[in-house]
Amino acid sequence: MGRIKEWNPENEEFWEKEGKRHAKRNLWISVPTLMLAFIVWQIWSVVAVRLNDIGFAFTNEQLFTLAAVPGLVGATLRFVYTFAVGKFGGRNWVVFSTGILIIPTLGIGFAVQNPDTPYWVMLTLAALCGLGGGNFSSASANMSFFFPKKEKGTALGINGGLGNMGVSVVQFVTPLIIAVGTFAAIGGEGQLLPNGQEIWLQNAAFIWVIPIIALTIIAYFGMDNLPTAQQSVKDQFVIVKRKHTWIMTILYVATFGSFIGYGAAFPLLLRSQFPDYVALAFLGAFLAAVFRPVGGWLSDKWGGAKVTTYVLIAMTVGALSVIYFIGQQHFVGFLVSFLLLFIAAGMGSGSTFQMIPIIFPVKEAAPVLGFTAAFAAYGSFFIPQLFGWSVSTTGTPVSALYFFIAFYAISIVLNWYYYQRKNAEVRCDDISKNAA
Repeated sequence: MGRIKEWNPENEEFWEKEGKRHAKRNLWISVPTLMLAFIVWQIWSVVAVRLNDIGFAFTNEQLFTLAAVPGLVGATLRFVYTFAVGKFGGRNWVVFSTGILIIPTLGIGFAVQNPDTPYWVMLTLAALCGLGGGNFSSASANMSFFFPKKEKGTALGINGGLGNMGVSVVQFVTPLIIAVGTFAAIGGEGQLLPNGQEIWLQNAAFIWVIPIIALTIIAYFGMDNLPTAQQSVKDQFVIVKRKHTWIMTILYVATFGSFIGYGAAFPLLLRSQFPDYVALAFLGAFLAAVFRPVGGWLSDKWGGAKVTTYVLIAMTVGALSVIYFIGQQHFVGFLVSFLLLFIAAGMGSGSTFQMIPIIFPVKEAAPVLGFTAAFAAYGSFFIPQLFGWSVSTTGTPVSALYFFIAFYAISIVLNWYYYQRKNAEVRCDDISKNAA
């Protein structure tokens, strides 16, 4: 392992004889490391919900900010992480970016045990969780080099989709693990809820320490640096001059930005609108992650632009339905509508990523994948912030949803004009032509 001498996945003989084996091994190590990064990135979306129950006294706006700040930092770091694979090598960067996650994980575990911990400390730890957010750009750029063009959509969908699963994993596991005193002997005493129940909120962070250490070691010994991935930052930075970089950024913000933003905000949103059902918060991110590979696979078969159009329409319908059912205070309708939003956003994350290697040459596609992901990750900051503003000023999230609907409408037009219509500049639905 370490560094492969030659790499040409578009050569069918090389791919079948040697390339596929290396690519799949790197993919299946990349997936859990990326999942762990998403877990750390989104841990505040579930920890923030419980802070005031155990003695903290933060306002709703402060809690939404704690859930949103990791998104702001993670999105910003993605611009750095985008170019890191080309500069330092894929394996080298995965090892570093996974191992460093232990810092915010340990910090949160100790900080939540003391209700007198200042808000600025909590905010700093939330910002450090943004380290996990950066990993998606480097992981996507890295995996794009390993697979031939005909399989990139599926491979990137698997890497991104199962990696994104970390959002639902942390939202599902946290309520279970904080209810048991498994680490009490070494992790500290429990906290009492207003109803007298004891929980160990520090477990939400401490449980991931051993996996971080283990996966850092596995990545070091099991992954590879590719010679074709080596590029200077200057060479990669040419992508900012490409018009299609910015168009695809808008499309990916609409899809993945919605997915990660809704994932960060959904627990607190449920808490404010339907507090009896907060335990179901994990469902949205789970379904979005599950359907991301489906979006990539369908795009390999039918074309990314066509799939992207359908999912953006579905997201618009989903957002309108959420608005309607909030007005009716109808929980089942609200939940089903929001889950439709999550599913469509997940599929759209896969379909837009499939389009990028079609639009750009290999050397540019990798940094474009990371660059668009960096902008889209700001959704995990702005969406919770918009929801927090909407709830605090009007009592409902409806005003924020109207912003999202307008953005989806703009995205539908851009996607059709540049990539789907008959005379589009780049026909991302012409499978036979693109495969040639």
